[in-house]
Amino acid sequence: MATPAAKIQIESFASALDLFYLDLGRYPVTNEGLAALARAPGGVPQWNGPYLRGGIVPSDPWGNPYLYRSPAERSAYEIMSYGSDNQQGGAGSAADITNWQH
Repeated sequence: MATPAAKIQIESFASALDLFYLDLGRYPVTNEGLAALARAPGGVPQWNGPYLRGGIVPSDPWGNPYLYRSPAERSAYEIMSYGSDNQQGGAGSAADITNWQH
């Protein structure tokens, strides 16, 4: 089932984001996105990555990019997959998977 895989990937992103934060004192902003975990954003000499294994940002289990926002409404950042249908909402394998809903 792909939902547990997506949850594990989101947890992996959270760990990588914490390492980024320790080095830079901030999380990547929305326009830098999760890509900032794989390659240095411009003008950031204290970047000490890549923070993701292999230096690539994986897609969700359905082949879609994860959505990332920072700053965010619920926490310092939000990471989300829209599930198998790639549409907001849904149930079962089509349900949204996030770092703030467990």
